[in-house]
Amino acid sequence: MPQVAVFMGSASDKDTMQACSGVLDQLSIEYQMTVTSAHRTPERTKRLVQELEAEGCQVFICGAGLAAHLAGAVAASTAKPVLGIPLNASSLGGMDALLSTVQMPPGFPVATLALDKVGAKNAAWLAAQILALRDSDLAARIQKAREEMKDKVEQDAAGL
Repeated sequence: MPQVAVFMGSASDKDTMQACSGVLDQLSIEYQMTVTSAHRTPERTKRLVQELEAEGCQVFICGAGLAAHLAGAVAASTAKPVLGIPLNASSLGGMDALLSTVQMPPGFPVATLALDKVGAKNAAWLAAQILALRDSDLAARIQKAREEMKDKVEQDAAGL
């Protein structure tokens, strides 16, 4: 049963969104990753949200570029947390996707992360923190990963 759904608007977003799945794998969080489009497959998007929610999915992560309406479409279909990752897919440097993701109407929030791979990683970390509110084992895995990051900085500093 996936705890997290990871949606991307296009298969061309896979490389970026794998930064998200890498963190989820590291923390042993079950997820489902797929392509769905707010514009090209709106019925599929809504159906996926309903099916995944029925299976127990708790957090939805959506990465999209250009108009970047995927996260908003998902937020319109669920009351579960939706995390948006604006992707740089145009000559506007991702600003179009950022503004589309962050500017949601009241009552349909999308927690908006940074652009591209950094945002994808942080979306997975934020999803983990949300899940850890009710999962002490996951909270411990997050803390252990943070300790390892701290240790790596200390090792890097000592190596200079």
